[in-house]
Amino acid sequence: MVAPTSRRLVLDRRGSTVWDVRTPVGRFAVKLGYRSQTHAWTALAPAREAAILRQLIPEEVRCGEWEEGTWSAQPWREGESLYALWEPCRYAQEAAAPDLDEALSCAAVLARLHQDGWAHGDVQPNHFIIGPSGAFLIDLALAHGGEVPEDYDFRYRGCLVHYEAPEISRSILESGTAMPTKEADVYALGASFFLSATGRRHVPYPDDADRREQRQAIVDKPHRPITVPGALGELIERMMSRDPAERPSSADVYQELRHAR
Repeated sequence: MVAPTSRRLVLDRRGSTVWDVRTPVGRFAVKLGYRSQTHAWTALAPAREAAILRQLIPEEVRCGEWEEGTWSAQPWREGESLYALWEPCRYAQEAAAPDLDEALSCAAVLARLHQDGWAHGDVQPNHFIIGPSGAFLIDLALAHGGEVPEDYDFRYRGCLVHYEAPEISRSILESGTAMPTKEADVYALGASFFLSATGRRHVPYPDDADRREQRQAIVDKPHRPITVPGALGELIERMMSRDPAERPSSADVYQELRHAR
């Protein structure tokens, strides 16, 4: 290992820390996983993600174990999250049209992942990092679609509920687990566009609702009216159909946004 020249804590929550680490040979996102009070799988997540990234990107990804779980080091992705970039839309006095080029770059990286045979399983605005060369889709620890070492694998128990598709919420309520799908990723991308542009969750529920209450609301209630203006709003409406079969594919989303620009 190369000694770091600097390190900065980026995230510390729910069983993991993420560090921005600079070294003489490059800049890396270093993740440490450990058991949280509610989840044991978080200790395995960095190594599971590393196994997936090695199948998807050309850069070297390192991983290993430490006394509380696993760790990984992957290339740092420079840019701003979709949520941060669309902040002006959320504070506009009237509904503002988000940047379609930024929406297109998000759809492009999701479509590429799907083309490679993977479902992400945790699509959310902060997982799209948009820089000068386009968007990167990060945090693939929950992805499904290829081989994962048995020692680092774990069952999928949902994602951040603010972007969860109704069929995923229903499965988790009924059985405790679900299977990530490309269709659910498309729903989550629509919900990500909607929340980033408006500041509102796709389905209303109280701020203090627990996870079960949140998921029950997603199962029982229609999504909020889509108030995003223009072609993107019309597209989000279809992306967030309650019937997965009626949603456009990520490739369709990409093509529609490309023609709408």
